[in-house]
Amino acid sequence: MFNKNNNNYSRRRFLAQSGLGLLAFAGMPNLLNAMEGMGAMPKLPPHTANPNFKADVEIELFCKPTSVAILVGQQTQVLQYSARLLHGPKEAVTEIPGSYLGPIIRLQKGQKVRIHLHNGLSEPTVTHWHGLHVPAEQDGHPLYAIDPGEKLVYEFEVLNRASMNIYHPHPHETTAKQVYHGLAGALFVNDEEEAALGLPSGDYEIPIVIQDRLFDAQNQLVYVRHMHDRMTGFYGDRILVNGRADFQIDVDSRAYRLRFLNGSTARIYKLGWDDGTPITVIGVDGGLLEKPETKPYMMLAPGERLDVWADFSGRAEGSQLVMRSLAFSGVLPKMGMMMNHGGLPVGSDYPIFTAKVTRKVSDSPKLPNTLSSFRRYAITDTANPNKPVPIAISEAHMAMLLNGRPYAYNDVQDIERIPVNTVQLMEIFHAHGGGHGQTTANEGQEAGHQGGMGMGGMRHGGMGMGGMRHGGMGGGMGGMGGMGMMMAMAHPIHLHGQSFQIASRSIANGNETDYATVHEGFIDNGLKDTVLVMPGESVRIIKPFQDFKGLFMYHCHNLEHEDMGMMRDFLVV
Repeated sequence: MFNKNNNNYSRRRFLAQSGLGLLAFAGMPNLLNAMEGMGAMPKLPPHTANPNFKADVEIELFCKPTSVAILVGQQTQVLQYSARLLHGPKEAVTEIPGSYLGPIIRLQKGQKVRIHLHNGLSEPTVTHWHGLHVPAEQDGHPLYAIDPGEKLVYEFEVLNRASMNIYHPHPHETTAKQVYHGLAGALFVNDEEEAALGLPSGDYEIPIVIQDRLFDAQNQLVYVRHMHDRMTGFYGDRILVNGRADFQIDVDSRAYRLRFLNGSTARIYKLGWDDGTPITVIGVDGGLLEKPETKPYMMLAPGERLDVWADFSGRAEGSQLVMRSLAFSGVLPKMGMMMNHGGLPVGSDYPIFTAKVTRKVSDSPKLPNTLSSFRRYAITDTANPNKPVPIAISEAHMAMLLNGRPYAYNDVQDIERIPVNTVQLMEIFHAHGGGHGQTTANEGQEAGHQGGMGMGGMRHGGMGMGGMRHGGMGGGMGGMGGMGMMMAMAHPIHLHGQSFQIASRSIANGNETDYATVHEGFIDNGLKDTVLVMPGESVRIIKPFQDFKGLFMYHCHNLEHEDMGMMRDFLVV
């Protein structure tokens, strides 16, 4: 079958190999426009309601343009989710007053849910339930994008344990733009195990959705001005929390549960209190940890979530704490660091929000010693303990690739075919090569099956000092040097479907200095669906593929990179 993407892939390969530099594209909006719409995607008929599906919760979900007051002065034009509860508990839908963010959706494990998505935009869209374990046809794959004015019906049972998840658009090549302009919301799952803990709830459970945005003089959102904004990801100069600027929470002198979500399209945060107070983490993407963990700071990449026990007991009335993003390095290429990202440099120190103690109280819940239990897999439980499925990251001029290939419909490779009801060992690593990013899938597979995971020189894409085994950058550059190092950046990799466990992390020689500024902020003991992979890092994960067959995407959750092609499908068969 002829695929338009093949022509675009050839064009990108020519541009990459012609030696045109990254910065050369900064002033070429026509090229940027030409890249829009790459890759043909067939349109499937929208799902309709199944009369035999008896929903416990039924919601109408609308996405449409509107305007909201974000900054002082003129209102900002945004895209927004809104919802209407047709059937179910009233707490299933909670609006966030004065925010462009979608309403909070609260579901219970075991509930059957029907959601009617109405497209009120001027372009196709589809909604992905980021973190939920649902059938492939209910997952929000771009194949199911609906045109303006159409409706799509989702029907699924909530199989997840208690956790904070996300709903956001996932149309091919326009995901980042739609998310950036406001289409995103939080979806909480509750269950009996979590309820029995008596964790802070109601006014004492606060979502903290962090996003960066860039505004013009008329308070309108600015997005992707030139090609560089795609290559490194787009960065704003204003931090918004829950859709608001200069965010402050007024708290009592007691324990709170703060539910963090990184809703930025590209920005990575290193979260820490301004007075150095340690942070108690109780959960991550896929729900509660087994036991609380204390960290000096927390790394939070796009698509990741963190559940934090914040205890303000003993603090004086009128006192305040500021949550900041602390200084760190290494997540952007050297070339990218030459640019001023929206006036708020990546890895600099800046405030996120303020917590002010406004009332003194005497009672406060106690932090449980044990939080939860879940099935923990060992590598010996996997179907492929000696042959991990590779996820090879590579960046090149005009190309963001996984396993050496850009996204294309109907392009599933052998390494991307996964037997249903198996548990798979997978390895995410930086390949940086194959002739300016054109590593083949077979090379990626071979790279993923190599040993050498130690600090002394991984062989996956040649992160070791000895040079690249699989597709060096050419011209004798070798290793992580030359253009490979110039292009290297951190990538948050998200896998659709079930949560996974992180089995190990290792870092290549030459990357330790940057890594030392971030590694204490990784929480690797819980269930994850998104993992930040630093330059030179290799991460092994254990992921189950149970219950459902079909296409499940995996991609970079730097959404500009996803839209540029750093996305692939697993076909579960």
